[in-house]
Amino acid sequence: MANNESRLDVPSRKKFFYPVNDELSAYLAKYNRYRKLGVQYTDLLRFQHSVPLRDKNGKDTLWQTVYYDAAEMNELFPALTAIYALMNASGFPEVVEQLKIAQIDYCVFGNSKPFRVRIINKLNDNYDHFYVKIADASRIYGLELEHLLSPNRIGYLTDGTTIIEDHIIGVPGDTFIKERLSTSKFNQVRICKEFVKFNERCFIRLLGDMRSYNYVAHITPDIEGSQYRIRAIDFDQQSYEGRRQFYMPQYFKENNTLVTLCMKHMDKYAMRQYQEEERSLINNRVKLSRLRLVDMLTCMKKDVVSPQAKVDQLAADLADYHKEPAFNACKTMGELVIEQLNVYTFL
Repeated sequence: MANNESRLDVPSRKKFFYPVNDELSAYLAKYNRYRKLGVQYTDLLRFQHSVPLRDKNGKDTLWQTVYYDAAEMNELFPALTAIYALMNASGFPEVVEQLKIAQIDYCVFGNSKPFRVRIINKLNDNYDHFYVKIADASRIYGLELEHLLSPNRIGYLTDGTTIIEDHIIGVPGDTFIKERLSTSKFNQVRICKEFVKFNERCFIRLLGDMRSYNYVAHITPDIEGSQYRIRAIDFDQQSYEGRRQFYMPQYFKENNTLVTLCMKHMDKYAMRQYQEEERSLINNRVKLSRLRLVDMLTCMKKDVVSPQAKVDQLAADLADYHKEPAFNACKTMGELVIEQLNVYTFL
């Protein structure tokens, strides 16, 4: 049986990791995304044992809570609290003294095999999380594009083969679909509007694999009802696969409930309006961050972040979809992102 890397009609079961090259490293340093960290991803692999982490209903979460011996904790935990303070409070010593590590979880499900660090403020027991992952070039490009082109800001730092990411707050998409859609018609229309805009954001910047468990719904109470924003939380599939539909959340079966809801509450004219609104907002963000975006895309267009066969397939697919032959001349995923932005913005 052929492996998934040779089957371009299905998502790859195992994504290749691409190292951070010198040019991307220089970009990260220029824009304060690089710091010398006291902990590397490989350091966290030195746990002694683990136990399955279950949710409040006793269901396996696919995470493992890991435990370290005393010597490892004495080395790792102060460094991890310092990293959190660096991410959130410019590393002030007073902040570090108020923090302690409560729990570290490890997930072997998925590509990045992240560690999730739970940190607590000793003064009031308020807690937060951050993640330690293997640095992957395509993921970093995904984080940067999210930061620059979406309505969301992304906090992360890199050091060699390690990346530290902020926790993105929200209701997991699969839970949101299962438990939160039985609201008033007014709220359902707002949810549909956001899903259309989210679909547009993903496609314009070529962020793939937005199945329901790879995004969260952020809910903000408003004067009447609530406002919703769908936020991507997984950037492993930034410009990696070869199918155009892979970059459009509407085509994933996990999102069928939202698609059906959109068809119930919207006609094609309303959908078109929200698509145009999102394109206008992205165009404004391009103007505001143009110099930084050009710097990032200059790195990306020279970089290899996907097998060439996938690049060629996506180039042909986008050329046919847009009726734009310029896509066929693209030889890297970065060049395809540039052409895609050229279609929708004034890059």
